[in-house]
Amino acid sequence: MSSSKPVIENSPPLPEAATWSPRNAAERVLFHLKMHGDKTAGELGRALGTSGEAARQQLVRLSEDGLVESWSQSRGVGRPSQFWRLTAAGQSRFPDTHAALTVELLGIVGDTLGAEVLSRIIDAREERTKSVYHAAMSDAGGLGERVARLADLRSAEGYMADWEPDGEGGYVLYENHCPICAAATACQNFCRAELAVFRDVLGPGAKVERTDHIVMGARRCAYRISRAGD
Repeated sequence: MSSSKPVIENSPPLPEAATWSPRNAAERVLFHLKMHGDKTAGELGRALGTSGEAARQQLVRLSEDGLVESWSQSRGVGRPSQFWRLTAAGQSRFPDTHAALTVELLGIVGDTLGAEVLSRIIDAREERTKSVYHAAMSDAGGLGERVARLADLRSAEGYMADWEPDGEGGYVLYENHCPICAAATACQNFCRAELAVFRDVLGPGAKVERTDHIVMGARRCAYRISRAGD
């Protein structure tokens, strides 16, 4: 497949490590919004073990820096509730691994060696990832344990992954960040390969469907995992 070359905003992210963790109150607010989506100041305060007013003060400062923004929603009778979310600048505070260089190299490979070679490189990466994940899954038990192990593997790679039962006998795997987003946007074969990896390492007894996709504008990637035949 041919790859397109999007314009990449080349502003370096603040944290360097792919497994970034918050270091102060403001970063804890950013991290929580990244992991859990839009929240009110009161909800943030309770989640972070402080008051709603303290959380609101942090949000106002972050808003002045252009990292968060507010919006309102009515919840029945009374004043609308004010929610807060990350802006594009706030999203950029989370690492996108060597984004500009990666996209440039993808373009060079596609232009000089051809789309077939680029596809073979991505296939080779897919096979290597499968090998690593299968080794990590060697002592995993049932599907739930395998999903939990997969979430741990993805978090270690910077995807800020989480999972939960779906209430219907299956599971949902969330990836709140994509450290290779620029590369995946430039060449969506990366996303195709990741879905193939999940299906392979979770085994023939699992059915995996992507329901949300960061590249398509969603806040996070989500995968519904059910037992084959359900």
